[in-house]
Amino acid sequence: MTTYDDRASLTDLTAVVERVRGSVEGVIEGKPEVVRLSLTVLLAEGHLLIEDVPGVGKTMLAKALARSIDCSVRRIQFTPDLLPSDITGVSIWDQQRQDFEFKPGAIFAQVVIGDEINRASPKTQSALLESMEERQVTIDGKTYELPSPFLVVATQNPVEMEGTYPLPEAQRDRFMARVSVGYPSPEAELRMLDVHGGVSPLEDLQPVAHAHEIVKLIEAVRGVHVSEAVRRYTVDLVAATRTHPDLRLGASPRATLHLLRAAKASAALDGREYALPDDVQALAVAVLAHRLLPTAQAQLNRRTAEQVVQEILQRTPVPAAPRQQSGFGLGHGTPAYPQQPPRRL
Repeated sequence: MTTYDDRASLTDLTAVVERVRGSVEGVIEGKPEVVRLSLTVLLAEGHLLIEDVPGVGKTMLAKALARSIDCSVRRIQFTPDLLPSDITGVSIWDQQRQDFEFKPGAIFAQVVIGDEINRASPKTQSALLESMEERQVTIDGKTYELPSPFLVVATQNPVEMEGTYPLPEAQRDRFMARVSVGYPSPEAELRMLDVHGGVSPLEDLQPVAHAHEIVKLIEAVRGVHVSEAVRRYTVDLVAATRTHPDLRLGASPRATLHLLRAAKASAALDGREYALPDDVQALAVAVLAHRLLPTAQAQLNRRTAEQVVQEILQRTPVPAAPRQQSGFGLGHGTPAYPQQPPRRL
């Protein structure tokens, strides 16, 4: 396996992320924070859940991100009659070979767009569990590896809307982050009328990055340093969700890992080779809230999971910045906070 120097990767591949960011923001007007979170999940090797009401650009965001990268893309339209084999694939008897031949399903792509995932039955939703966690599919006792990079971007409507099934806890836990696009500002909506009023910008959208460049970026993100203090802070935040009186289900150890990976990707996006508590705080709601289940009393009091996470962030002590080397730096002899301005990635 080829190894990449982390610092060189962060420097040399800055233009790659800027191209992808600019490409997606050219389609999604006035939502830079949503685009940033999408890139964070991509570089952290996670999966993204986009939840909002119809018509705000959920599918367009997923398509724009997929088309901005030169890689294989498949879209799955989730409906009540969708079968698990439509996603994973099926073995078909070949008369000429006198043997079963495996026909890959839609999951065998580098970017998989799951449109309205909560309109399919729980049985069909469960077909994604193995692929999202282990990046493989097992059919008839044989395991097939999925390509790299592998990203699932799923959209869903709020569960209160007609014809939806709530995602099982195990399914929600496999999504690194959940984001809500929200309505645009009046200024952004006016720009949208100018840009989208004639021809959809998706039609002219061309790939601005190759899959192998994304793989190199992911390798660089893996090398971002996380100090013991930041790791402990991450664990404390997640552990607090398991004992909070307003929650009947707290975050899992997988959530801890996802929060740490996302923090490393966020640091790389800011051009830093070390993660800060600020990175963890900025992503805590997006990474943790969709995994939590409020108690019945909390629901009666209209307490949301997002509010609980915000409360935990306020109550959990934040580690202080170290005065010299070890702390948040990259190694022995490295200052805790480099004096040069950070590179934008």
